[in-house]
Amino acid sequence: MSNRIADAFVKTRAEKRACFVAYLCAGDPDFKTSVAACRAVIESGADILELGVPFSDPLADGLTNQLAAQRALEDGMTAGRVLDLVRAVREFSDVPIVFYTYYNLVFAQGSEAYAKAAKEAGVDALLTLDLPPEEAEGHLAACKAEGLQTVFIVAPTTPDERLPLICNATTAFVYYVSREGVTGEQASMSEGIASRVTAIKAHTDLPVVVGFGISTAEHVRTVAQSADGVVVGSAIVNCIAANPTDFAAITTALKEKMQALCAKDSLAG
Repeated sequence: MSNRIADAFVKTRAEKRACFVAYLCAGDPDFKTSVAACRAVIESGADILELGVPFSDPLADGLTNQLAAQRALEDGMTAGRVLDLVRAVREFSDVPIVFYTYYNLVFAQGSEAYAKAAKEAGVDALLTLDLPPEEAEGHLAACKAEGLQTVFIVAPTTPDERLPLICNATTAFVYYVSREGVTGEQASMSEGIASRVTAIKAHTDLPVVVGFGISTAEHVRTVAQSADGVVVGSAIVNCIAANPTDFAAITTALKEKMQALCAKDSLAG
């Protein structure tokens, strides 16, 4: 069975660079524009597309992504429409797609039904923010049954003794949250990212990506020195927030932002 996520990391390693993971909130600011935004970031260099599933109580998200979810929900985005968006992206791209979601949304449908629907639509992996691996046995079984990969998070505050548990529950890549708190653009990088990536890698052969607060090409360049992948979210989403009613301006801004963030010298490992 083809593994789009693994193939993406094989490709970027062969090119001696980090994998670029671009985050967008599904349906922001509306369905049509969201599809165009996905196309813009993919065609501008995203190796993996991380799609935030809009939720009314996104506890891990800062203001930028909270407002993106609000715009999507106000325009009528639903769980079913998110899957329609994935299908629309699959009409023009085979890029790996990871759902960034909250367990309430999964639990409401049941892990088996959620995993089945996501896989059938073309999703490759689920990152369920607030589901600890200690409580994920049924969810992991459902994902495995559908051939859907999983992503779990390591935080700066995660004790070393929990790293094996988190790594063993993960089948796609381990996501290291570079700082405490929520998502959002930051002026400076957190300390100790390289050492934490090294600590995680002692427990897994899977790729380790770093996100939360990665906002500039310089940040990308710093993270790419130690991590297998770099996640940028709020800095990309802000391109939509700045032009929420201007379709052409959104796509232009996204392409310019991606060009700055995805430069080969920024991603070189």
